[in-house]
Amino acid sequence: MSTTIAGTGPPTTPSAVPPPVPPADLPPDLPPRPSEAELRAMGKSEARELSDALFERLAGLARESHAYSYVRGTIIELNMPLVRFIAGRFRHRHEDMDDILQVGTVGLIKAVDGYDPGRGVEFVTYAIPTIAGEIKRFFRDTSWPVRVPRRMQECYLRVACGSDRLEQELGRLPHPEEIAEALDLDVEEVVEGLIAGRVYRPNSLDALREQDSDESGSALLDRLGACDPGIELAEFRAAVRPLLGQLPRREQTVLELRFWEDRTQSEIAERIGVSQMHVSRLLSTTLARLREQLNDQDASGWGDARGDADADARSGPGAAPGPAADPDHDPA
Repeated sequence: MSTTIAGTGPPTTPSAVPPPVPPADLPPDLPPRPSEAELRAMGKSEARELSDALFERLAGLARESHAYSYVRGTIIELNMPLVRFIAGRFRHRHEDMDDILQVGTVGLIKAVDGYDPGRGVEFVTYAIPTIAGEIKRFFRDTSWPVRVPRRMQECYLRVACGSDRLEQELGRLPHPEEIAEALDLDVEEVVEGLIAGRVYRPNSLDALREQDSDESGSALLDRLGACDPGIELAEFRAAVRPLLGQLPRREQTVLELRFWEDRTQSEIAERIGVSQMHVSRLLSTTLARLREQLNDQDASGWGDARGDADADARSGPGAAPGPAADPDHDPA
């Protein structure tokens, strides 16, 4: 659809937009910057010849001049297809392609600024590793959620590219041995690369399982187990039970009333007929003696405790304290 603006002449369309006009202070011998349509229609050899001619012209211009900026920008636009070609190598990555193209453009700018035509090397030969290195540096520095050694990152990239190629050839996912043979690597190196790939793409704890699995629709967080708090107390319960049986009957009664029936010291004192202060001393003395015996594994009772560990673990933390804590049970 064409549009007409008053005072601007005939209608114009997006495809008929003229190329940018160079500033008036540019040398007259500079070639005009190609339009987008001309860049798309330009062949590789033609673009390379124009780029080489512009590099020769760029070498004789001052960096602070408008002519230098104009020629430099034209060279960058001429070689943008090279950036798109190199970025296509990384299309299997999860990063957005626009971000990869932007980083590749930064690499192209660095290549244009660092290229020296006097060395006798073609610009493409110099630009390809520069652009690819900038993209790889971007992946290494920003895209890994967990920092891994650079060697493993490069191994992952190599294994991922080789795996994609073999998957197209075989029509299925290749085995590590097949990848190792195709890339001339050890199987251990391929496995390291695959493990690094798992770090690069970690699964969310809230992610649902695949629909074809037995537990489809459930999140990993819902299937993670928790430590049973009774496990940590199993050995302690088994060790303290025979020690409780060695206490005098009055101390057993005080401990049961305090820790099993949750009575206060005043209630315990009224129950056994002593003062509250005396109950406090009994608790302190009895608990200190039990701690000392628990820390001393050579003390009597530890041998029987290990024998009863499995049975006590099965009873759980809510089980009854047993006859050793029974105030009516006389250990004698």
